[in-house]
Amino acid sequence: MIRKLATCICLFFYFLGFSQITLDETIASEYLQDLRDIKIYLPESYEFETKKFYPLAIVLDSEHLFDLYIANSILFAKKDKAPEQIVVGISMSETKAKDTYFNKKTGSLTIGNTNFYKFIRNELIFKVTSNYRTSPFISLIGEGTSANLVAHFLDEKKPFINSYTCINPTFSDFVNREFGEYRLKKLDKADNTFYLYINNSTSFSEKKQQKIKGLQDFLNLFKVTNLNIISDNLQTDSTISAMSEAIPRALTKIFEIYSAISEEEFETKIKELSPIDAISYLENKYLEIEFLFGSNLNIRESDIYAIEGIVIEKENGGQLLEFGKLILSLFPESPLGNYYKGMYYELGKQYRKALKHYKIGYGKMDPSDPKADAFYENILRASEN
Repeated sequence: MIRKLATCICLFFYFLGFSQITLDETIASEYLQDLRDIKIYLPESYEFETKKFYPLAIVLDSEHLFDLYIANSILFAKKDKAPEQIVVGISMSETKAKDTYFNKKTGSLTIGNTNFYKFIRNELIFKVTSNYRTSPFISLIGEGTSANLVAHFLDEKKPFINSYTCINPTFSDFVNREFGEYRLKKLDKADNTFYLYINNSTSFSEKKQQKIKGLQDFLNLFKVTNLNIISDNLQTDSTISAMSEAIPRALTKIFEIYSAISEEEFETKIKELSPIDAISYLENKYLEIEFLFGSNLNIRESDIYAIEGIVIEKENGGQLLEFGKLILSLFPESPLGNYYKGMYYELGKQYRKALKHYKIGYGKMDPSDPKADAFYENILRASEN
């Protein structure tokens, strides 16, 4: 209880911080034959980082998901676990039945569902991407029957949504058949990355739990390289607590590639790589971050250290020179690149070249840096040979 209260307090203060940069707009929709109100949250850096692009998150049921999603997105960005996002909330309190309540007899979308679907695809997304600096990465987030509509976007012939977050989903009795008809294998042909999050919860009825579990088991049979299926099971006592837990858990997985290399990522994806493959993995990780999220990050120093051991210990340090060149191209003012090049030459008993690079690296350091003395030992060691 105390932990949940502390979380609510933290989220409350985040709400206070972002209220002033949330815009209210109205779209005159041809598909809905009506006006639809939306809210647009712009990240704190949007006004002054004018060349930066941001992933787009579209939140259905904005009455209760919008603020919650934004608070989590801010927290994740501040902790460097996800990029800042532009978040759009769609107001649905008075229209949800028409927008998302599907045909219970067949599981098919109704005319109202289809029109709302087209409103999102053809009008809302077009308006936001045309007027704001969005990256190619688009997320859809929905709860209950809205989650069911979110899943239907997987049926696009050329999928353009990257992540589908289905919170506390209400699916039809035909949901396994529907997902089978989405032809998920087509995603392997796309030069992109996709995420599907579906949560179950102990707070659901027994029938609903069995239906979602059946779908999760069914989806686990699919071997789609480009689709990351996240089947979550929450131990919660209410749908509200399930909703509040699902969002950060979904964000953790969806933006996993953005985060610094974790112990799990290292153990499962990097540990057994050769030095050259480990270097390529690091380069590709940041190229994908830039492509997907519009975030031109320099490689984090912690990620350099994460693969350092592989480069030094395997193949007798044969890739240290290339590693040093990579680091110098990214961080010319850092001594790390010179350190790796110096180590390469020292291992090859080319002590003059090693001494040269150690001296260059040491010259970049502040004498008051606590690491400076340790770095100077490289110079002493190389000069003795």
